[in-house]
This record gives sequence, C-alpha cells and structure tokens, in this order.
Amino acid sequence: MKSAWCRTICWMPVWNKNYAGVGLEHLLLFERLADSVVLAFDEGRGSFRLTYRLAWDASWRLRHAELVVETGHVTRSLSLQTDGRGRWRDANGRSINALDGCVDIDIWPTPFTNSFPIRREPMAIGERREYRMAWIFAPDLTVHAQLQAYTPIADRLYLFENLDGSGFQAVLPVDEDGIVLDYPGLFRRVKENGGA
Repeated sequence: MKSAWCRTICWMPVWNKNYAGVGLEHLLLFERLADSVVLAFDEGRGSFRLTYRLAWDASWRLRHAELVVETGHVTRSLSLQTDGRGRWRDANGRSINALDGCVDIDIWPTPFTNSFPIRREPMAIGERREYRMAWIFAPDLTVHAQLQAYTPIADRLYLFENLDGSGFQAVLPVDEDGIVLDYPGLFRRVKENGGA
C-alpha cells in the first residue's frame, strides 16, 4: 500500500551532447516505493523507455525490483527479489549467486539508485565506505556485481567512485531526503516548480 507521503522528482539526461535535452525521468517516490518512467536515447540502440518499480524496507534495504525496457521492436523485463542482506533471486525463484553480497541496486540510467547507500547508512564527513552493487544496464537489462564507494565530503555532498578500474568519480549533491540533485555530466534535476 502506498504511503500518504509522496514526491515527484524529474531528471533530464545530459550525458549525450548530440541529443541535449532528449529524454526525461519522472519518478514517483513514496515512503518505501519508487515508481518511475525513463525516456532515454542510447547511441547504439536509439531511443528506449525504461520503467522500474522498486520496493524496500524501513532501513532502505531493497526487497523487490521490476524493470521493463521497450524499444521500437523489443520488450525486455527483469524481476529481482532480495532478502536485503545480499541474497538475490530471479522471477522464477532461482538464486543469482553472482550477486551474492550485493545489498544495493544501481540502475543505468537513473541517479535515484545512488540514494540507497546514502539513505541506509549515514556516514560522518570523510568516512569512505565500499559497496557491492547489483548493477543493471539498460536498455539491455543485464545485471552484474560492481564495486562502488561513497564518501561524504560536506553536508549533503558525496564523492562517488566506481571501483571497476575505470577511475570514474563524481561529486553528488543530495537534497534533504538524500536524493541526488544533479549528477555532473549525466543528469540534471528539473526544478519542482516546473523550471529546469
């Protein structure tokens, strides 16, 4: 059942300079549920529509994820269950051993899922923590484990590090609810009063 508390959050993708302003994420955020639609453009596959629905417990431990990607000719879906302690199952109840130890989920392309470790584990400024994430790539809906790190560097400001060997880092400002505002070079929050 949905909570009376609800926020609507939108982000624009800005990672593809050839398609600036193309796409949008519209997220309905409830107390323990996220329901989102992402319209995006992939250079190799063209435009796609990603819908995802995530449910978590009171400690911001993910329990259920449903994702669907639609392109011009193909529809893909992915359903995952987790116990919130690093054990995952697919839609048929089979264990996904490759994701053992992953407590959080990270979905490309959305900045929302960066909020799970931030919300679940408050950290002191300068305290760096590493996480094993269930990383999902759309439009293919492939999933694999990926190491990441988060370090709060100021109030509501986190250094994100991808530990896959790419050296990727980003400084992420978050709002009062721990939700990413802007993701430099990738996503820009659309102001809630309707302006960009």
